Formats: sequence, structure tokens, C-alpha cells
Amino acid sequence: MSLHIIEVQIDEQFQAQIQPEPLRRAALASLIHRRVEEPCELAVVVTDDEALRELNRRYRGMDAPTDVLAFPDETRGPFVGAPGFPRYLGDVIISFHRAEAQAAEAGHDVQAELQLLVVHGVLHLLGYDDEAEDQRAQMWAAQAEILRALGVEVHLPA
Repeated sequence: MSLHIIEVQIDEQFQAQIQPEPLRRAALASLIHRRVEEPCELAVVVTDDEALRELNRRYRGMDAPTDVLAFPDETRGPFVGAPGFPRYLGDVIISFHRAEAQAAEAGHDVQAELQLLVVHGVLHLLGYDDEAEDQRAQMWAAQAEILRALGVEVHLPA
């Protein structure tokens, strides 16, 4: 039994196309793989290009849609959470439109692409960075291990 709480929110327009449980499992597998033992809570939100474009513009200064954004919960600063409550890790926000396009381009299904983006986002919440080449290699190796453990087949660029 997991002490982690993973909330999956899917925009109404995409609910018929997306199964939430594999996304929850991908987030949980990421926490388990990284040996996060303290109870944590996070949210995975699947929405559209326009929402991601607005968030990307507002928080990263880039006026373009993107596939996934991770927002670690930094609002508590040095304060500890209430005893007995899980630590809030943050939010992973995914564009269904980008996931659909990337899945088609890579030759795997959209559910697998969504799971990849969940894993990628959760690793960002846990402090992984993919800006520098060496850090990207570490992050992508962790992603590949997690997806393999889940039995998710994606065709990643070399």
C-alpha cells in the first residue's frame, strides 16, 4: 500500500481518450524508482496546447506550447508541512495535443507518450534537470528504467 497520493485530472474534452490509472501508475513508479519513502502528494493534469502555452509564457517567458511543465511546490519555503500529512511535491501539467503529435511522430501510442511525459515531469519535481547534456543523460536513463519497469514501450530519440 502506498502512502503517496497522486491526483490525475483530465480536461473534460480528453476524458474519453485517456485512461487515468496508467498515468497514476507512471507517477507512482517514478517515486518508487527514486526511492521516495516519505509520503508525498502530487497532481498530474492533462490539458490542451493553449493552457500550456499560457503557463509557458507566464513562467518561462516562452510564448509557445510545450509538452510538459513541472511546477515544484516551493510555496512553503523552509516551513515543514503539518505532521501526518504528505509533502506536496507539485504539479505536472501535460498538453494532450503535444502528446498526440509526439506519439504519432515517434510511432507509439498516445497513452505511452502520456506516461513518458508523467515520468519526465515527476523527475523534474524530484530535482532532475535536462538543460545540461550530462544531466539530460542521467534523467533519460532514469526515465528509460522506469518505463521499462512499467512495461511501457516508447521509441525515444537516441
